Amino acid sequence: MSANDIEVDVDFAADGREVFDLWRLRCYGLSLPEPLDVTDEDLQSAVRSLQPLLTQVQPGWFSVAS
Repeated sequence: MSANDIEVDVDFAADGREVFDLWRLRCYGLSLPEPLDVTDEDLQSAVRSLQPLLTQVQPGWFSVAS
């Protein structure tokens, strides 16, 4: 990855849905042109604020609501 790349990383649930966790969100923030380093508490708050757009598929793992 070069210095100008933004990293977006997901995993896949058993049903094929793209899922992510707080670690992946942190990596994304750090890969932005102006890196954003936030706490786990901030990330959890952000994910909660995006419900019902996001859904928790298992503890600590999230997906875009279908």
